[in-house]
Amino acid sequence: MSTSFPAPPVRLLLCDDHAVVRAGLRALLSSEEGIDVVGEAATGEEALAMAASLRPDVVLMDLQLDGRMDGVTATRHLTSSGEAGPRVLVLTMFDTDADITRAIEAGATGYLLKAERPDELFTAIRDAAAGRTALSAPVADRLLTRLRSPSPTLSPREQDILQQLAHGLGNREIARALFISEATVKTHLGRIYGKLGVETRSGAVAVAKERRLLP
Repeated sequence: MSTSFPAPPVRLLLCDDHAVVRAGLRALLSSEEGIDVVGEAATGEEALAMAASLRPDVVLMDLQLDGRMDGVTATRHLTSSGEAGPRVLVLTMFDTDADITRAIEAGATGYLLKAERPDELFTAIRDAAAGRTALSAPVADRLLTRLRSPSPTLSPREQDILQQLAHGLGNREIARALFISEATVKTHLGRIYGKLGVETRSGAVAVAKERRLLP
């Protein structure tokens, strides 16, 4: 007669730069059996150090963090050791294509929005610990929509400006390089953002690289 033992709890490390958010998450997660919050980090640097010492199964990672290291960079470091490292489950308010793409490319196992219901968060943590992908419904919808839609068509001028963005040039520098006015640069940037579904310069570059719109 075999005796079955309960599975060990999922060891979870919280990483969020807001103390009130961390306290709320800890209180919520402490009510759920099978999840053990082993530590809290306020920065990406702290998350890396604590993950090395505490050996969590999952790191619940915010994208926007104080300090020099954002959540995407921290995720890339945490997942660089492959199976030996923790799974990273992003928990954020941001659901732009660029944010989602950057997090997943950095190695995140899942991407959740902070509007999730508690039971969905619990399930996602367990899924992440088991190596299964966990996505909020709106995030999954965005990914499917993008996969089904053809790549946006940029005009030659928009491609020129996008290449200058990728080189880190500001509006004034782009205007000088392409012999156009700053107002024209801003107009083209607005169109580029609209076509790529982003709101920032870094987001435009990230999505353009993902869709191979840059050489």
